[in-house]
Amino acid sequence: MIACETIGGPHGTVTEAELDDMVGRKLAEVPLDGSKVVLVIPDGTRSCPLPLLLRTMHRHLVDRAGELTAVIALGTHSYMEPDEIARMVGADGDGSDPEAQLAATYPGMRIVNHEWADPDMLVAVGTIPAARIAELSEGRLNQDAEIVINRHVVESDYAIVVGPVFPHEVVGISGGNKYFIPGVASQEFIDMTHWVGALITSYSIIGTTGITPVRAMINEGAALIPTTRLALCLVVKSGSGEIEAAAFGTAEDAWASTAAIAAETHVTYVEEPFQRVISVMPTRYEDIWTAAKGFYKLEPAVADGGEVVIYAPHVTEVSETHHEIYDIGYHCRDYFVKQWDRFKDIHWGVLAHSTHLRGQGTYDAETGEEKLRLRVTLATQISREVCESINLGYLDPDSIDLDALAAEEGTVVIPNAGEILYRVR
Repeated sequence: MIACETIGGPHGTVTEAELDDMVGRKLAEVPLDGSKVVLVIPDGTRSCPLPLLLRTMHRHLVDRAGELTAVIALGTHSYMEPDEIARMVGADGDGSDPEAQLAATYPGMRIVNHEWADPDMLVAVGTIPAARIAELSEGRLNQDAEIVINRHVVESDYAIVVGPVFPHEVVGISGGNKYFIPGVASQEFIDMTHWVGALITSYSIIGTTGITPVRAMINEGAALIPTTRLALCLVVKSGSGEIEAAAFGTAEDAWASTAAIAAETHVTYVEEPFQRVISVMPTRYEDIWTAAKGFYKLEPAVADGGEVVIYAPHVTEVSETHHEIYDIGYHCRDYFVKQWDRFKDIHWGVLAHSTHLRGQGTYDAETGEEKLRLRVTLATQISREVCESINLGYLDPDSIDLDALAAEEGTVVIPNAGEILYRVR
């Protein structure tokens, strides 16, 4: 197996030429001529110079691989339309025929969604026994876990992750094998890993380097995939196309190298906790399911009794695909744990998302009283009635003057929220 190489570093800059040189040299070490090669790439919710990355990989692979496919690691996010894919990967053209644009920009390579809802596009690769799940999750779960993965990935000879790493609410630091699970996995094991993260709580796990229980479960599942797993992992300056660092190697080694850098450059420390935060969400977050990152990344830096406002005037719905969230609403972990018989049959990934956005709190099963550490308010196109029905606050986005709020004592406005983690020093 090839040795991991890392270029750049904390707050550094990797040029296009430096990236191209490293990718070319490292791929030359891999005997992939004539092989089926799959690139596993992020969806539109991750900020990175994907057109540059994909063109670089395509240039070095298209004449060597017998078959070349890029699979978008959606997890259980909505499928992307051809025009959305074309924009995301920088396909040339006017948008009138996105599929033709993709073919012209990336000849010899298909770009496809991870069709997680289609059983025919999923393949079982093995089972992690319950006793092992109990060990990996540090006793939080004790049941068998079948590992089911995207057919393109399973049937490839080489699967190469191409994407950034960031502090993450479920796994600690994203990237690496997380592009396989949950990126191109089935919903069942995604639910299990997300629920373990929820039991630990986002507050406790987010930004944690090293092998967290969730990362351990993901690594164990990914090891069952019968293909050679490699990765080009990157640390990207949030909201820009600037690469701070890049590593190429095994999925584990490239992730470990860049995760350590991301933990240094993607965490901002403040001297005093915030009282009120306005998280200004970029349009790449199209619903609350993804825009909730504006809460996850600020929760550790907000004082008890404080408020996080998710300002996303472009958002019109909570989730396009996970409608159960409208039924259960947003609650702390203990609300579900202490009423498990009532909620155990709902997708655990939905329960996890609910707890991640509502943050820390307690629930008294005898009185039915839920006490939450923070207030969470939506300033979106979602109505007051819907916000209140799902246990969130409402603020009319048209009433918000970001400049005035930024000057207001006790309020901080965070532009381009969702990727940088904030903590109290």
